[in-house]
Amino acid sequence: MGNLYLVRHGQASFGAADYDNLSELGRKQAARLGEYFRESGRSFDTVFTGTLRRHAQTWAGIADGLQPSQPIALKERPGLNEYDPVAIIRAIHPEPLEHPKTPEGIRNHFRLLRDGLAAWMQGKSVPQGMSSYAEFLAGVISALDEIRNDHFGKNVLIASSGGPISTAVGYILGASHEGTIDLNLRIRNSSVSEIVFTPRRHSLVTYNTLPHLDGKAYAAWITYA
Repeated sequence: MGNLYLVRHGQASFGAADYDNLSELGRKQAARLGEYFRESGRSFDTVFTGTLRRHAQTWAGIADGLQPSQPIALKERPGLNEYDPVAIIRAIHPEPLEHPKTPEGIRNHFRLLRDGLAAWMQGKSVPQGMSSYAEFLAGVISALDEIRNDHFGKNVLIASSGGPISTAVGYILGASHEGTIDLNLRIRNSSVSEIVFTPRRHSLVTYNTLPHLDGKAYAAWITYA
């Protein structure tokens, strides 16, 4: 049996001109996760990431905390990149929207995102500059299949985003589109989801856990965006 750990990136720069960059807290979350892996005796044979900066920064932070005794094979896969939430929303709400700054504005943003995701997943919208959901799903499945076929008996880590991770888990569970969206919108920064796999199948063990942030000292480190 093999073990696969899906890690969502640390807190990114929500509201900044460049979202694809970890905040200072996001870097701390990633490093703390690496420390937790080291403290628990966890090691990895291979690491997969998307090609986004926040994915690479998250793995770099984990590696800093993990302090591996030997080099770990790193593989970048575009199929593990996040969808574009702005394009998702614009596909169903073309009118200009201000960046949400109030609690109500943030709630409205995520209501629109939920509706936009549903339309995209059902093939009812075509967000500008994006692939279809079927192609997005295929990219995630391709990474899962590669790991299952080529890394049996190994410990593998994926550093990616909420969209690909929830899509992977939803696919493994046979979840509906609505169920996969629910998984997506509840996932926390630097969270870990554990999967065991054989050459024939993947099985979910845990989802969206934060064992490295357990305790009062890290209560303020728990974030979602």
